[in-house]
Amino acid sequence: MEALIPVINKLQDVFNTVGADAIQLPQITVIGTQSSGKSSVIESVVGRSFLPRGTGIVTRTPLVLQLNYCPKDDKQRRSEFGTNGIEEWAQFLHNKNLPGLTKVPVGDQPEDIENQIRELVFHYIRNPNSIILAVTPANTDMATSESIKIAKEVDPDGRRTLAVVTKLDLMDAGTDAIDVLCGKVIPVKLGIIGVVNRSQQDILDKKVSNCPFN
Repeated sequence: MEALIPVINKLQDVFNTVGADAIQLPQITVIGTQSSGKSSVIESVVGRSFLPRGTGIVTRTPLVLQLNYCPKDDKQRRSEFGTNGIEEWAQFLHNKNLPGLTKVPVGDQPEDIENQIRELVFHYIRNPNSIILAVTPANTDMATSESIKIAKEVDPDGRRTLAVVTKLDLMDAGTDAIDVLCGKVIPVKLGIIGVVNRSQQDILDKKVSNCPFN
């Protein structure tokens, strides 16, 4: 597997460059509305905090994340600041302005921002080998979940969809997410996971995430 990952990464780079999908590579695609907790979910899957944080639109670029393991005896990748001789870094190769699913253009966003984002999302979730992580905040009505709606368009039976319910701690007093977490509201085959996101202060305090993806 360690030898296969670099090959897959290179294939993905080639396909992204030429704009063709000769092979539908396995991948996990995270989708969700703006500020729904996508960055926190991605970081929990990876096990590292590497995305920018703040208020408003922060993660402004489409991300294709590739993981590389560098053994500690690889001198070219060693760093005095790394852990156990392993350097950790994130390289961002995109520069377009595209955040999460949104409806109204803000600031310097183009007027067709909604269509651009939807087309980008569908490009990846149409892949039959793609697992869809549909992120929805618990403090909104699940029946209006944009991520679940989009996932159903390409995966009507929910066979490739895993629902991630974020911000459980921000639900209105006296309400709960039992029906949602039990699958009575969002029927998906891969299951439903509830997440309590780290607050900005938790991030500043370097609090470790307790997300079940870790």
